[in-house]
Amino acid sequence: MTNFNEIRNDFPILQQKINGKPLVYFDNAATTQKPKVVLDALMDFYTTYNSNVHRGVHSMSNRATTQFESTRTAIQRFINAKHAEEIIFTHGTTEAINLVSFSFARKILQENDEIIITELDHHANIVP
Repeated sequence: MTNFNEIRNDFPILQQKINGKPLVYFDNAATTQKPKVVLDALMDFYTTYNSNVHRGVHSMSNRATTQFESTRTAIQRFINAKHAEEIIFTHGTTEAINLVSFSFARKILQENDEIIITELDHHANIVP
């Protein structure tokens, strides 16, 4: 059984109360809250080797690139992808949806095909 209190404890922002109630955050398509392990990794990056990935030749850039690519490999293993190169990072939901829409979907959709979404869908689903 899932212990939601343990999961909530991983997210520092969820420790606050809004209007006297524990914060519940559902707007994850716009902004996802970060668990402490992610915040710690970001702090480590920004305070010890903040540098260009794939574009520098100095030691901090090399470390940033190594960390970036090791993340891709960890995700590959986690989702059982065949190749690390199958893992594509985007800046967020909108960019990811646009990437799929304008690459994969553009090749398979034909005139008069319909894509069905709900009124509750994120605006990024409508634009492409």
